[in-house]
Amino acid sequence: MPEFDPVRRALLTSLAGLPLAVILADPVLAQTAAQITRDQKITTAGGREVSAAFARPEKVSGAVPAVMLVHEWWGLNDQIKAVAVDLSRQGYLALAVDLFQGRVATGAEEARTLSQTVKAEEAADTLSSWAGWLKNHPDGTHKMGVMGWCFGGGWALNAATIAPIEATVVYYGRVDLPPEQLGRLKGPVLGHFARNDQFINKDVVEAFERTMKQVGKPYTVHWYDAGHAFANPTGDNFRKEDAQLAWKRSLEFLKKELG
Repeated sequence: MPEFDPVRRALLTSLAGLPLAVILADPVLAQTAAQITRDQKITTAGGREVSAAFARPEKVSGAVPAVMLVHEWWGLNDQIKAVAVDLSRQGYLALAVDLFQGRVATGAEEARTLSQTVKAEEAADTLSSWAGWLKNHPDGTHKMGVMGWCFGGGWALNAATIAPIEATVVYYGRVDLPPEQLGRLKGPVLGHFARNDQFINKDVVEAFERTMKQVGKPYTVHWYDAGHAFANPTGDNFRKEDAQLAWKRSLEFLKKELG
C-alpha cells in the first residue's frame, strides 16, 4: 500500500484521538478530515464520468476490506468525507460516492430538489460501477460493504441488490424494495431506525422485515428513541449517545462480515 504524502499525514495526525462524533460536529474539523480524502474519477459502464472521495489506511500493510458510502440528500459534503476518513482509520478502503455530480445543498429545499432530480438508472450505473472499482482495488481483499444515510441509505440498499456486496448498513433510509430485488442480496443488512421518524416509520420497517424473512435474507434492526437523521450532528434531531451507539454497532457489524 503506497505511503501517505506529508500533507495528508499531518492532517491525519491533527485528528488523532478525536472520536468521529467530535469531528462531525465541528465544521472546521470536518473540513480538515475531508482534505485527507483524494478525488477519484472513473467512467461508468454506461459511459458517464463520475467522481468520489477516496480514503485509505495510512499504515496497514497487506490487503484490507472496503466500504462504499452513499451521502444524505445534502450531497457529498465534508461530513460524509470525514466518515470515510474515520473508516480508513479503522482499516478500510473507504469510498464516498457522489450522486449529485459535485453539487452540495445548503438548505432543505435545495436538498429535496437535488435528490428528486437523480435518475434511478444513472444512480444504479454509478453505484454498480464504483462497487466494481472498489471491490477489485489492488489494495483490497475483494470483500466490501456499503453504508448510507437517509437518501443514501435507500441507495445503499439498492446498491447491494445490484452488486455483489457482503454487508449493508442502512441509516433511516428507504427499505421498501420488492421481494425479487431483496432476494438478490449477497450479505446481511444492518438497519438503524428512529421511533419518532415520520418518514421511515415502523410500518415501513416492519414491511421490510417481513420481506427479508420471505426471501430468507439475514438482517438486524436497531431502534432508537430519536427522530429522523439522529446521527447527523449538524441537524436538529441529533442524538449524541444514539449516534455513537449506532456507529459502534456499525463498526462491529462490518468487522464481523468483512474481517
